[in-house]
Amino acid sequence: MRTERRAGSPDGASRRVSERDVLQVPAPFDYERASSVEHALALLEELGPGARLLAGGHSLLPMMKLRLAVPEHVIDIDPLAGELGYVREHDGEVRIGAMTRHRDLLESDLLRRRLAIFTDAERVIADPVVRNRGTIGGALCQADPSEDLSAVCAAVGAQMVIRGLDGERVLGMRDFHRGPYETAVAPAEMLVEIRVPLRDGSGSAYEKVDRRAGDWAVVAAGAAVEIAEGAIVRAGIAISAAGADITCADAEAALVGHAPSGALFERAAALTAAGCRPVSDQRGSADYKRHVAGVLTERALSRATARALGDEARSPIAPGGEAL
Repeated sequence: MRTERRAGSPDGASRRVSERDVLQVPAPFDYERASSVEHALALLEELGPGARLLAGGHSLLPMMKLRLAVPEHVIDIDPLAGELGYVREHDGEVRIGAMTRHRDLLESDLLRRRLAIFTDAERVIADPVVRNRGTIGGALCQADPSEDLSAVCAAVGAQMVIRGLDGERVLGMRDFHRGPYETAVAPAEMLVEIRVPLRDGSGSAYEKVDRRAGDWAVVAAGAAVEIAEGAIVRAGIAISAAGADITCADAEAALVGHAPSGALFERAAALTAAGCRPVSDQRGSADYKRHVAGVLTERALSRATARALGDEARSPIAPGGEAL
């Protein structure tokens, strides 16, 4: 189906609307509606790199209206919500379908019990309208630098399952996330599932500062730890909206092999802040964002550790941490 925009003229005739006539209107595009994953992949293969998938639409459509994205073909995959919309435990992992809505992530009892970082993040993502339609796959593939779920998935070591007509491949977030608005998903592929390992003695948490409820992050931090015999044996730290790599390898390495403590978390937070490359903008100065990144990392590590130890009220650092 080819979209065409026309507007009525004063004499009642119809005329084609030019780009100069209207602001924030997408360029013309062909519309297709996929009936299955295989159908969507076949359409991507047939239509070429000018095709884009439309899931919830809350990322792609605004960019199309601003002509920041100008796809020749839009493939609607909303009918795939039944096939790719799920949160379930399987083989020691939590598996999340790429078409799972934000609302379903927020309401998942499995995530709340085993991977609370998802629940933390979903509570501060957008508003009910967006959460009812937006999907985890759409958010991850948009790869917005201020997006929350990329940091969440990176902190917990999630694996991305990418499918094409030739089969599947599985990538970690470091390989999946190539930079702002860029992922490893090829033009004829699609993200179909997110897999997160479940480990005993683990906990996770997400902290965010925004200008108003549901807004994009000024800075956000996610943390995950696994504790065995009183020491941290695995750690994940991820930052959003601070211009850094999606994870902080130096801070993660500094945690492993040590007993959790306020001093240890303070050191990891300092390493995280030092690794940031924020820019000054209307949301705050670079120095402020770097400071916030450290504070939020320390808070997230404290809460993640408390959850790993089975007592969220317990914290190795003073309640509330450093002031912002």
